[in-house]
Amino acid sequence: MGLKVNIRIVVADDHGIVRMGLIQTIKRLIPDAIISEVEDYKSLYKLILNEKLDLAIMDVNMPNGTVQEAIDYIKIHQPELKTLIFSSQDEELYGMRYLKMGAGGYLSKLSSAEVIETALTAMISKGRYISDNIKEAIFFESLTGSGKNSPLEALSDRELQIANKLAEGLPLKEISNQLNLHSSTISTYKNRLFEKLKIRSIPELVEILRLYNL
Repeated sequence: MGLKVNIRIVVADDHGIVRMGLIQTIKRLIPDAIISEVEDYKSLYKLILNEKLDLAIMDVNMPNGTVQEAIDYIKIHQPELKTLIFSSQDEELYGMRYLKMGAGGYLSKLSSAEVIETALTAMISKGRYISDNIKEAIFFESLTGSGKNSPLEALSDRELQIANKLAEGLPLKEISNQLNLHSSTISTYKNRLFEKLKIRSIPELVEILRLYNL
């Protein structure tokens, strides 16, 4: 495939079983890859400061940071580092958001081993990966001027981020600590997203995310 020898890759995910499975796939594709693994954003930032990397594969909902902060951090400290978001979130809805944030690609955790290998090859060789599903969504949006028909489209990136954390059952104080925002600010975001989604409770929020997140 002509892939770079001794390529340095970091796998960032707070679930050990996910890291292990992805690392096995990478090793099968690139036996001599040098792979590091971290379980939160803080550890990822530390690694980026201390080691030269070629590819960062990262989940979205990890402790001690946000995906937008991570993308911005990488652009400042290692602008040549390619970034691939690896998430179970709805590909058409979230994938386009992360590409617009500056990620090089989005890969669903539901992808087959063949698709994962295709994405890895594309990221390493070109620094970009766009799945067929996202290409279709981009094409549809260009034709109609609107994205996927989902109430979540009305939410800003920050509101969507907080919605996911609320759905995980995190209290406002914990969310404020993770995002480095005041509790009152988190509360304001919560009220705003409840209003936009026309809901009154966390169980209703969980149901909406379940319906449009699969």
